[in-house]
Amino acid sequence: MNLTKYSVSNLYDPKMWMVFLIVWLFSVGSQSATMTSQLQMEANAILKSGWWNTSDAYFNISNLCKWDGIACNKDGSINLIIKYSSTTSEIHFATLNLSVFHNLEFLYVGGIGLQGTIPKEIGLLSKLTYLYLLNNSLVGEIPPSIGNLRQLEFLDISYNNLQGSIPHELGFIKNLTLLDLSNNRIKGEIPSSLGNLKQLEYVHISYNNIQGSIPHELGFLKNITTLDLSHNRLNGNFPISLTDLTQLQYLDISNNFLTGGLPSNFSQLSNLRILRLNNNSIGGTFPISFNTLSQLVFFNISNNLLNGTLPSNFIPMIDYKINIDLSHNHISGVIPSRLGNFQQLLLNNNNISGTIPQSICNVPFVNISYNYLRGPIPSCVSDPSAIIGNNDVCTNKLYDKTELKPCPSLYYTIIGKTKKVELHVVIVLPILVILIFAFSLIMCLKLHHTSIKNRQAKNSTKKNGDFFCIWNYDGQIAYDDIIRATEDFDIRYCIGTGAYGSVYKAQLPCGKVVALKKLHGYEAEVPSFDESFRNEVRILSEIKHRNIVKLYGFCLHKRIMFLIYQYMEKGSLFYVLYDEVEAVEFNWRKRVNVVKGVAFGLSYLHHDCTPAIVHRDVSTSNILLNSEWQPSVSDFGTARLLQYDSSNRTIVAGTIGYIAPGNSFFYYKPHVT
Repeated sequence: MNLTKYSVSNLYDPKMWMVFLIVWLFSVGSQSATMTSQLQMEANAILKSGWWNTSDAYFNISNLCKWDGIACNKDGSINLIIKYSSTTSEIHFATLNLSVFHNLEFLYVGGIGLQGTIPKEIGLLSKLTYLYLLNNSLVGEIPPSIGNLRQLEFLDISYNNLQGSIPHELGFIKNLTLLDLSNNRIKGEIPSSLGNLKQLEYVHISYNNIQGSIPHELGFLKNITTLDLSHNRLNGNFPISLTDLTQLQYLDISNNFLTGGLPSNFSQLSNLRILRLNNNSIGGTFPISFNTLSQLVFFNISNNLLNGTLPSNFIPMIDYKINIDLSHNHISGVIPSRLGNFQQLLLNNNNISGTIPQSICNVPFVNISYNYLRGPIPSCVSDPSAIIGNNDVCTNKLYDKTELKPCPSLYYTIIGKTKKVELHVVIVLPILVILIFAFSLIMCLKLHHTSIKNRQAKNSTKKNGDFFCIWNYDGQIAYDDIIRATEDFDIRYCIGTGAYGSVYKAQLPCGKVVALKKLHGYEAEVPSFDESFRNEVRILSEIKHRNIVKLYGFCLHKRIMFLIYQYMEKGSLFYVLYDEVEAVEFNWRKRVNVVKGVAFGLSYLHHDCTPAIVHRDVSTSNILLNSEWQPSVSDFGTARLLQYDSSNRTIVAGTIGYIAPGNSFFYYKPHVT
């Protein structure tokens, strides 16, 4: 009891309060001094970095927290949010001393052309939550020390020039919800450790050089909503574990080398809205049940090896529009007489048969060309290009510039109208029969002459030992297919003519559309063009890159010389830039992507080929664009292989204005911004 009284009485002791006040003031002073010292170190690091134009009167060290791109957090320390640079000089990552920013929580440096590599000291920023380094010119590898950022939630280093592989240490960042490594030059395989990141919701690793199979550990990411692995070199089967990602809304694995079929339980991804599997080698029967995938609005599995017939549940019973692309496969069967709520339906270049149902009139955009359809075309079809390539269809409607044959009913209606029409038929019909007979005779003679000419060409090929090598989709010789597809290089199929040859568009029986570059007959006799031809064949046969045009085959003979390429729908960059309509659609972002693609292709030739290859004629005419505005470098007739132990000197070759200065050629490494 006395002790209690003694303690309470001490509360009113002036000496005790004096001691408490001194201790408190000392503690606050120490903390303030520590904060002042920390801010001073960070300020000094910023001043020495050269990232800001500190000669401007606005940039006063006492006003540091109000500088553009700088904000102070609740601890009084600095956060960096830099979206543009106030200095005209190049900015290098290494000039900023990261080791002093102990309290840094937010680091955003985007679109300022940041140079150099990501320093390993970035792993010292233990409180970092947001790390954005997108759209810069960073090179080198992703440092493994980045795995020390255990508080990190957002990591975006897309649109740079990073190489190396994805470090498995990323799997240590357990709080990570966003990971974007897209549009770099990263190689290697996807580390299985990413399966440890259970909080991940967004993964974007597209437009790289990732190889190997998709690890089944990605199926552990139960919270993921977006997964984009497109435009890489992934192979193997579609992992069945991905069907466990029930929250997935966006899945893109297009433009890879996936094989096999899709798992039978694929339809349990009930929240999918966008699904892209196009441009792979996926086979098997049509795998999707649209009645189960009730949220799907966009589905593209074109340019694969699907077979079988359209399933009975192909019609999506939904109350919104859906876009489906099944083109360029081997799907058979008939088009359902009742179609669902489609916004776009692409079934072209398949093996679909039967008649064309009137229900296609309910679809705003449809393409069923190059199948085996028959019968009359519905009157609602306004674009004949959506129907062509079906030999047994007919029309009661007149189209401009088409060869669609009229239906028999139209003919009988015309001749049954009046006796006057019947009289005209009696007079005109015999003349028409004679003309048809004469035309048929001429065509038979022409075909006979062509057949003799072809046999002579084949015999000459065997005798003289000339080169002849053309493949179609299954690897068989396709020379006759090409001659038939172009009607012996008829001018109707010509889509361009140059100084040394012409380019033709042809569709092979398998449905594949190719471009043929045929040399003029008199050019084939010139040795220099023969050497250029052989040079292009040799180079394109040995390299493979998504930004280098694909060579499918060639024919080298004294009578005929031509090359068979991947068909690029948009044509050359020269055409796009000088066409008013195309130039408007060719916006700034697409132009930047074209520059990046060309840079990646040239960098591959210079740094990933042994020996290195210098194109020597990179002009807008030799850059081709596909339907998705992706570029490919073409025309390697003047390209040269560089040996490291030689002087690499040669004659000047290429288009004036695009050739390298002098007579020697050199490597260069592009900076992609």
